[in-house]
Amino acid sequence: MPVPVPKKKGAAPKAKKVVLKFTIDCQSPVEDGIMDVGSFEKFLHDKIKVNGKAGNLGEAIVISRDKTKINVTAETAFSKRYLKYLTKKYLKKHSLRDWLRVVSSNKTTFELRYFNIHENEEEEAEE
Repeated sequence: MPVPVPKKKGAAPKAKKVVLKFTIDCQSPVEDGIMDVGSFEKFLHDKIKVNGKAGNLGEAIVISRDKTKINVTAETAFSKRYLKYLTKKYLKKHSLRDWLRVVSSNKTTFELRYFNIHENEEEEAEE
């Protein structure tokens, strides 16, 4: 009969708390007056889901705003792709999706840019 091995007692190694910080830069549309950063911040606060419930951010996710930027700090698992999804959903809701696109400028930052319509017009003129 095998002899049970006693388990070692003591503190289990604790995993580091990973803090994820994402930024959404809304400079172009805000300066042009077609978008309000305050309403976008409220939209994110209402729609981000934590443990399957929307609007239940608690201390796990913090949304802050600097003039034309939205900062999202998450202590739980949070996907940059989910943030892009919600940004596109906001743009669609406010009928801005036809003029703006969400572009990743670096690993933790999204930027709202206009579609380059002028380039398309020049290409059509050349043909």
